[in-house]
Amino acid sequence: MAQRLAWLALALAVCTAGYMGLGLTGPLDFILPFRATKLAALLLVAVALAVATVLFQTLTANRILTPSLMGFDALYVLVLTGMIYGSGVTGYAGLSALALFVINLGAMAGLGLLIFTGLMRLARRDMMRLVLSGIVLGMSISALSQFLQRLIDPSEYQLLQAVSFARFTQVEPLLLGLSALTILPALVLSWRLRHRLDVLALGRETAQSLGEPPQRLQRQALLLICVLVGSATALVGPFASGGGGPSSFFGLIAAAFAYRATPSHRHAILLPSAALTGAIILVGGQLVMERVLHLATPLTVVIELIGGATFLYLLLKRRAA
Repeated sequence: MAQRLAWLALALAVCTAGYMGLGLTGPLDFILPFRATKLAALLLVAVALAVATVLFQTLTANRILTPSLMGFDALYVLVLTGMIYGSGVTGYAGLSALALFVINLGAMAGLGLLIFTGLMRLARRDMMRLVLSGIVLGMSISALSQFLQRLIDPSEYQLLQAVSFARFTQVEPLLLGLSALTILPALVLSWRLRHRLDVLALGRETAQSLGEPPQRLQRQALLLICVLVGSATALVGPFASGGGGPSSFFGLIAAAFAYRATPSHRHAILLPSAALTGAIILVGGQLVMERVLHLATPLTVVIELIGGATFLYLLLKRRAA
């Protein structure tokens, strides 16, 4: 497995070198820092979402589910819609990037934790019931967002559409630093849970018999998932289509390819494998779209297309098995 991780790291190094060096013309003192900022955002978001997806799939014992099913992207759009509806285009444009980041991260992480805590109590620690409740809640949040969107004027709706997609074209260095301050500690804590996650993956009863309380570990992992997904979404926006899609497929693709590249149940292998795979997909995809094909199409559209096919393949494979 170490050799496979090394190959993944090599592939990521090639992608990053190509992204930084391909088509490099003009003033280097401007282009290199600009590309480095975008590259750092790509890496940070890719690793955060990929690791969060692996944690979530371990908790639910299901390799098709992703954190977005719990309504994270819909919650982000609801917060944006509420701010634009309440303050208007002028008021929203007057908010600083730092204020927007703090509001979005606080709303998603805080409300996410509140929702998870409430759902876990209502579901009586049944993870599948928790997931189904989260799906229904996400649909309700989307319906509320759509209701508010019908009340705003066309200029406000146009602004909402512009900020409802994941974007890497303009990344504020300050926001990037703030995201790193929240994502990197969460990644370190996720890594420290790797052995306990191995025990939890054996099943609740087995974990309990081995002295690992499942409820406590689930709460810790859910907290990390909220911070990772909330920080990544607050930095660049939601990956699902307009925040209202059924699911963001990026985490699903990264985790599915990681399971294929490094078939192991040990999270000491799965976590770095998913992080590397996610970074390869995002940086490599952006490299192909920007430098090779010279397309302005958002990468998220391609990810949703490939992710849909991957989701169907995994679903049909489970039925065949």
